[in-house]
Amino acid sequence: MKIKIPATSANLGPGFDSLGLAIALYNEVYIKPSTYHSISIKGEGSNNVRLRKNNLFISIFNEIYQELVGKKGIFRFEFYNNIPFARGLGSSSAVIISAIASAYEIAGVKASKQTVLNKALAYEPHPDNIAPAVYGGFVSSVVEDNFVFSLKKELPKNLRAIMVIPNRPMSTSQSRSKLAKSFTMQNVVYNVSRASLLSSAFFSENWDMLKIASKDCLHQDKRMSVMPELQEVQKIALENGALMSTLSGSGSSFFTMCYQKNEKKIYEVLKNRFDKFRIEMFDFDNAGYIIEQ
Repeated sequence: MKIKIPATSANLGPGFDSLGLAIALYNEVYIKPSTYHSISIKGEGSNNVRLRKNNLFISIFNEIYQELVGKKGIFRFEFYNNIPFARGLGSSSAVIISAIASAYEIAGVKASKQTVLNKALAYEPHPDNIAPAVYGGFVSSVVEDNFVFSLKKELPKNLRAIMVIPNRPMSTSQSRSKLAKSFTMQNVVYNVSRASLLSSAFFSENWDMLKIASKDCLHQDKRMSVMPELQEVQKIALENGALMSTLSGSGSSFFTMCYQKNEKKIYEVLKNRFDKFRIEMFDFDNAGYIIEQ
C-alpha cells in the first residue's frame, strides 16, 4: 500500500493549538510484505542514521498493528519525505497520522478518518496539526473527553501559500518554554476574539478580513525573538499584498496566504530579501491523507 499525507501549518496566529490548514507538500510511504524487516529513506532524513534505528513511524505502526491483529508483522518500509523536519510544517503529525492509518489498512481493519484522528491523540494531544493532516483544508478543532471535534472548510484554487523555510530549526519544546505561564484577561480576549473572527472569515470566505483576524498577542512575538528575521518576513509579506502572514506552528517556517494574482510579487520580494532561506509556493490540500493499494 501507499499513503500520501500533506504538510500542515498550525496556530495561524491567534488559533493556538486549535486552528490549522493543509498544504500541498507531501510525504509518501510505501509498505510491502517482506521476509525480513527493511527501511529505505529518500528526501528529508535520508542521511540520518538514527531514523533507521529509532523511527517514529515504524514504532507507532508496529504498536497499532500488533494491537489490531495480535502479532507482529514483517514489512519493507519505503519513505519519500518532502516535509522538512523541525520547521513548523507538521512533520511529526504527518508521521503519526500516516503510521496509524497505515496500520489499520495493513491489518485489514476499516477505520474512519475520525477514528484515526482520535487515535492520534495518544501521540499528539493538540489537534491543530493532526486534524488538517487527516481532513485537509482549513480545520478548527477542540478536544473533549479524548475526542476531537472538528469543522473543515475546503480552500479555493485562487488562494496560494508561500512558505519561508529558514536554514535552521526551532525546537517546539524550547519554543513553548518561552511562553508566559499566565495571561491577562485583556490578552486572552484579544486572542479569542481574533481566533473566532479568523474561523468565521475562512468559513464565509471573507478573505480580506484575515489580516486583522490573524493577529496574536500570546505566543508569536516570544517565539520569533529567537529568530528576529521572521518579524521582517511578516512585515514584508503584509506590505506586498498578503492576506495573512503568521508563524507556522512553533516555527521556524513562516506561512503567508495570498491571492494567486499576488503570489509572484510576494515571492520575488521575499526571495530577494532572504536569499539564504528556502522560499516555496504551494497550493492548498483539501483531501488530507490518501491511501492507495
